Amino acid sequence: MPLAGTPGSHRDRLPLSRVHHVALITADYARARRFYLEVMDAEILHETWRAERHSHKLDLRLPGGIQIELFSFPSPPPRPSYPEACGLRHLALATPDLETCVALLESRGERPEPIRLDEITGARFTFLADPDGTPIEFYEEAAGASE
Repeated sequence: MPLAGTPGSHRDRLPLSRVHHVALITADYARARRFYLEVMDAEILHETWRAERHSHKLDLRLPGGIQIELFSFPSPPPRPSYPEACGLRHLALATPDLETCVALLESRGERPEPIRLDEITGARFTFLADPDGTPIEFYEEAAGASE
């Protein structure tokens, strides 16, 4: 029997439309909050202190409508990035202008990696880590490519 999504497949597809949000956990709420607001140009949708969990929950919207849920918890374990671990690898954000993103990030005191070329797609990209080490990719797309 063919796998779903392969030629010859007759399975109904899930009615999904887009990614709703990405949830991240931070070890330092104030530092991460500042990073997403001041460096990543996020706007606050809702901010909550959950006393029973000793946890903040910050709902953010990045430019382009991308939503982030930022959580703080007491003493979360560090992110296993080197070597890379199983699970979510990075958050990739599309941009039609990679140079402007890099220039703005650098003007805000950040140091994105050198711009690289995707050997499969030919697209240019770079990475920047948030304060907890979560890799954020800035991936250059031609204008209108995501429409």
